Amino acid sequence: MRNIALDTVDATPRPVLAIGTDYRYGAQLPPHTHRRAQFLYGMTGLMEVETADGAWVVPPHAGVWIPAGARHAVRMVGVATRSLYIEPAAAPRPAAVCEVLTVSPLLHQLLLSAAELPALYDQAGREGALIGLILHELAAAPVLPVFAPLPPDPRLGALCREILRAPDIRIRPDDIARRLAMSPRSFTRFFRSQTGLSFGAWRRQACLMAALSRLAAGQAVTTVALDLGYDSPAAFSTMVRRLLGRPPSALAGNV
Repeated sequence: MRNIALDTVDATPRPVLAIGTDYRYGAQLPPHTHRRAQFLYGMTGLMEVETADGAWVVPPHAGVWIPAGARHAVRMVGVATRSLYIEPAAAPRPAAVCEVLTVSPLLHQLLLSAAELPALYDQAGREGALIGLILHELAAAPVLPVFAPLPPDPRLGALCREILRAPDIRIRPDDIARRLAMSPRSFTRFFRSQTGLSFGAWRRQACLMAALSRLAAGQAVTTVALDLGYDSPAAFSTMVRRLLGRPPSALAGNV
């Protein structure tokens, strides 16, 4: 199925529905929910996803797992998607929060094929077997570390959103502690209790997500590295390679 609204087929008695959608560059989907769980795969381009739990950037060759009922907003940067909408009882992943998953070459081909299926596909034949294999592949897909959790505390959450809009690896935890009228030690404990990460690790994730967006939009590696406050492109490249297993040059221009 291509370029159709989910609500026109949501009641179809099938555990999984596959829909392909083409979005204009920069399209924004306002906060919304689905009754079904969703696996949102961008065949091209890059997606930025935000929920109450945090923010994700979804690079090419990856997709985002969205549990049933999870409220989310998405910004599309040159994206054609292949989405799966999965009944909660058939969900292959137990996570209660969104996850960015690596899409293997096999899963990529399966998702392309699934988008050609009708809503009432034959569950007992090849079409049902195709859907079953997709669910197995989703269950086994590794998680990519491109997530910055948003703290529930309103003041800290507002500061974190501010950093996400303009991340810089040089932002010091002492500066954030001062803005919250906290001692550095109290801030360190508070930040970890709110996000599960140290401030340094969270700041690195924020920079990584911004880097992916800018590289996908065609900005030069050196420009991105210096804008994010890294001392050199080499230091920036080391960070990206350590977290994603690929150099920044392999991510540039993938829109």
